[in-house]
Amino acid sequence: MTNRKKVPLRKCVATGEMKHKKELVRIVRSKEGEVSVDLTGRKNGRGAYLTLNEESIQLARKKNILANHLKADINDEIYQELLELAKKEKQ
Repeated sequence: MTNRKKVPLRKCVATGEMKHKKELVRIVRSKEGEVSVDLTGRKNGRGAYLTLNEESIQLARKKNILANHLKADINDEIYQELLELAKKEKQ
């Protein structure tokens, strides 16, 4: 028998696509209500996964998807940080 490692899948809140956890970025709201980008995927709090491409980030911003999912206000700085990460990922 071969031992295959199970790869965790997560759903992008903007596109609804199931992808490998490592292909997505996690945005987390802490108990104090602070929203941040979690690159490690291990911070405590309510999390939402988002595909790291400009279209998904703009869709989430336009439709206010992250704010609705996390039940918190999302600053423009979070979206800017996500867009910068998407540009780095693209290169």
